[in-house]
Amino acid sequence: MSKLFDGFIFDIDGTLTSTNQLIFDSFNFIANKYLGKTFTDEEIINLFGPTEDVILKEWCGEKFEAAKKDYYNYYKENHLVAQLYPGIKEILEFLKNKNYPLGIFTGKGREASMITLKYLGVEKYFDLIVTGDDVNNHKPSAEGILNFVNHFNLTPEKVLMIGDSVSDVKAAKEAGAKIASALWDSYGEEEVKTLQSDYYFYSVEELNEFLVKDT
Repeated sequence: MSKLFDGFIFDIDGTLTSTNQLIFDSFNFIANKYLGKTFTDEEIINLFGPTEDVILKEWCGEKFEAAKKDYYNYYKENHLVAQLYPGIKEILEFLKNKNYPLGIFTGKGREASMITLKYLGVEKYFDLIVTGDDVNNHKPSAEGILNFVNHFNLTPEKVLMIGDSVSDVKAAKEAGAKIASALWDSYGEEEVKTLQSDYYFYSVEELNEFLVKDT
């Protein structure tokens, strides 16, 4: 099908959508309400890996169910601050029209993932959505990428993972897939640039030009 690739996997936060600040705000809403404190962005980033529910359960214990409800209500009701990066929808439409299998692999739990994908109107583009709730081993494990590879019977090195974080790079390398590091809004840019990704893109436009040329 493609000169280089037979399938594409996207991360969500910081890759498709500008959701990072919304995530920080959502966690701090809960931290302030239930723990009487707030965290820096860096402290919240250091929590990433497990899903939101795992973090909230660790924070709130027996108040977990109430905290979980509050978290997702806040996340959903304040989603206006998080939008698709300009040009992302055009990329998804371009690849979809060429009949490539498209996937999501995110560390977010399924509930938050679907809130975001549905709110932004891009759920329909993805043939397989793998969230942190759908794997036994979260990023940087390759499990989610391999789920996609196996589901569509693809060769790993013909699959491109597009993500902004260190864990995306490590997961792709473990899977034997190619990795495109999206650096237009990456909180881990400096470390990502030390990991020898296959491709680096500093804007959505750069990624689009690459895909138009090589697909």
